[in-house]
Amino acid sequence: MTQTTIRAATDADWPAIHAIIGPILRAGETYAIRTDLDEAGLWAYWLMPSHEVFVAEGDGRVLGTYYLMANQAGNGAHVANCGYMTAPEARGRGIARSMCLHSLERARERGFRAMQFNHVVSTNIGAVALWQKLGFDIVGTLPEAFHHPAHGYVDAYVMFQTL
Repeated sequence: MTQTTIRAATDADWPAIHAIIGPILRAGETYAIRTDLDEAGLWAYWLMPSHEVFVAEGDGRVLGTYYLMANQAGNGAHVANCGYMTAPEARGRGIARSMCLHSLERARERGFRAMQFNHVVSTNIGAVALWQKLGFDIVGTLPEAFHHPAHGYVDAYVMFQTL
């Protein structure tokens, strides 16, 4: 496991964030978002005003990033939502685990009562297993809701944890 520090992202972190999220989103295997976004589109997505964005640092560089936001507006704003991405070369080193634990604590600090992941792709077995280890339950299955570039139409899960 890498010694990880998690902090709020700054504008200076954008090149490192872009280097992580760009290839992951272009691969189209884990996020239900257009795969052809240019750098401005990626920036607008990851750093949108509703996102509180963090970076995970280790080995003197950014190894992961996540955002925290309200899952819904109005009467659903008490439930948090997050998106996490780890640099490919840092996978398996506890970065995603550290980011998720940090996000759960930050969500509690902000007064959220629960956290929900709306669309966890079933073929992302590492993420599904990690989220379950960290207390998330699969509360719904969306049959064939994700069109995976290699596996075709696969299920997506709604995962939930009360805070």
